[in-house]
Amino acid sequence: MSNRREFLKKVSAGAAAVSITGVTSGMTAKSYARIIGANDRLFVAIAGLGRRLGAYTEPIALKSSNVELVYLCDVMKSQRDNAAKVFSKLIDYTPKLENDIRKVIADPKVDVLINATPDHWHAPGTWMAIKTGKHVYVEKPCGHNLNEDVMLVKFQEKYNKVVQMGNQQRSAPESIEIIGEIHRGTIGEVYKAVAFYTNNRGEVPVPVQAPVPDGLDWDLFQGPAPRKPYTHDTWNYNWHWYGWDYGTAESGNNATHELDIARWALQVTRPERVEVEGAKRHFVNDGWTMYDTMDATFHFPGGKVIKWDGKSRNNYKTYGSDRGTIIYGTEGTVYVDRGGYKLYDRAGKLIRERRSGGQEAGNALGGGGDMSTLHVVNFFEAIRGKETARSPISEGALSNHLINYINVAYRIGKPFDVCTKTGQMFDRDAMKLWGREYEPGWEPVL
Repeated sequence: MSNRREFLKKVSAGAAAVSITGVTSGMTAKSYARIIGANDRLFVAIAGLGRRLGAYTEPIALKSSNVELVYLCDVMKSQRDNAAKVFSKLIDYTPKLENDIRKVIADPKVDVLINATPDHWHAPGTWMAIKTGKHVYVEKPCGHNLNEDVMLVKFQEKYNKVVQMGNQQRSAPESIEIIGEIHRGTIGEVYKAVAFYTNNRGEVPVPVQAPVPDGLDWDLFQGPAPRKPYTHDTWNYNWHWYGWDYGTAESGNNATHELDIARWALQVTRPERVEVEGAKRHFVNDGWTMYDTMDATFHFPGGKVIKWDGKSRNNYKTYGSDRGTIIYGTEGTVYVDRGGYKLYDRAGKLIRERRSGGQEAGNALGGGGDMSTLHVVNFFEAIRGKETARSPISEGALSNHLINYINVAYRIGKPFDVCTKTGQMFDRDAMKLWGREYEPGWEPVL
């Protein structure tokens, strides 16, 4: 694929050509579309209709995807209504609007769940769907904690369903190309990667108890989390920063992507040791309760190191961009991000550059673009057995471990060593945060 957008155009054009030339006399295009490829058609539901909605519109609307959108599900009525309006311009039928993800999961017609709920719902919503026979595309972070990462893999293995994490850069042709070259030795022996993210997030309100907003099912929003009263401005986005019941801090929100690229490039699994230095450095009296500045170091077997430099509220671009990954080898260096890569020799001379010309979001709120489309389409084709999933949950969970290690080290205020076989931490305080407290009845049961 020389160009992502060109690839998608070819796929769409090919499907359109089949539809146009294949329609028989007296049969409408819509009727024919219902018949062609019916045995391969996937019936899809989306749960969570917020800022990631744009990541799913194109792959679902593509005729070549051969899917039918059965449900649009969200605990907020305005989100459901907005999603219905968006899709009404893209598809010629009307999906059902549903408040309760459990009803969606219970419907035997649904083959696929796209799980784009808040972080604390990712793993529980996914294993509930797996148990009812569904394949799941789960947004990052796949697990709210280390135990959920492990449990997701166990559920996938037991029920044998395709589960892919939404770390969409795994499907970027430029990333696939350069990581393959790194694995073949283009920069010698790789020994270190620096993954980074910077943003200028502003002040957030101090959460105070408030009436539940109109249209919001607050009980369902909380789902597996222990019950508490609603606080102002929690549901829309700030749940990311208001404590650990729902969010996973900026590491879970964004580090998941770049740390995954770093781990992929270095071909490492679990670290031996984790060290962090993180703090809340900006707007010290606002409602943000987690770190907004984070430096983390992961030491892996063989002397390999991955570093994470995350700055949520200081937009100085230390590395010349808002996000990306730098991979160091004995014979050169690679810079890779969502838009492509640059390959340098050991002297620092630029040898080759490849840019995608794609539209995937960097650090802007929301998401979607050609890279997300490729990742979701890959997931659909993996279900059909026509492609290999580019981020199966067995891989996604390993990368997700890194962000959960960051959060544990920050919360206990000290580094720790890790068992590279089990992923468990050689620290009693750290192991107290291996899992989480659930609302009774929401614990994982294989």
